[in-house]
Amino acid sequence: MLVVQAIMRLFEVHSRRFETILQPRNAALAYFRSESTSPSVGEDHDLPVMKNSPANFEFVSACSQETADAILKDFIVIDDFLSEVEEKSLLEEAESQIARTRYEMEENWDNAIIGYRETERKNWNSDNKKVLKRVREIAFPPGVSQLVNVHILDLAKDGYIKPHVDSVRFCGDTVAGLSLLSNSVMRLVHETEKDPVIDIYLKRRSLYIMRGVSRYNFTHEILRANQSVFKGNVVERDRRISLIFRNEPDDE
Repeated sequence: MLVVQAIMRLFEVHSRRFETILQPRNAALAYFRSESTSPSVGEDHDLPVMKNSPANFEFVSACSQETADAILKDFIVIDDFLSEVEEKSLLEEAESQIARTRYEMEENWDNAIIGYRETERKNWNSDNKKVLKRVREIAFPPGVSQLVNVHILDLAKDGYIKPHVDSVRFCGDTVAGLSLLSNSVMRLVHETEKDPVIDIYLKRRSLYIMRGVSRYNFTHEILRANQSVFKGNVVERDRRISLIFRNEPDDE
């Protein structure tokens, strides 16, 4: 009996030691299971949702399902891509360069913009570089040659962008843009058939990516303030600054 009791006491001591050893490991496993599991897209604000929401699009005129599917595939809008802090930082740096430039109230060189001022910027502060890098990584596939300068386009409240297709001589198959300061409505119209007409709601601090069918087969424009209506609701459009990213034109 004494032998059995001694064995039981010895077993209890070793059990407590084993539990002591396991406790930190179990706690660590619990931490990694609850905190370190990779979040799915949309759960973390640093991982913007790449899937388009049909709510961003209004097919104003009749559109085939094939065309609608192509537009929703080739034109991406990511709402709330920027935080308010990121927008403020980008604005401060963009305006420091463009502030002394006057607004052009006549048509620009390619007859596309009224009431604007513009410039380009290559060098940005370290915080803004991180944001711009995020845009480039999402908008352009790896290995694609991109224009190093960011196009800064400042559109006055009464300014607007007329229907146009970006020249293939100056940029490639993708155009991406950050919308700062104001909501707006971009309109796509088939270049040759003039139908269908598609309105796209560009929310302040959103990112749009235009490629494929939407880039080559449709004109795009930013509607005037007094024409900015989306799904029957007036969009309060104010002064708007966009930061635009492009890749290099094709060699052909």
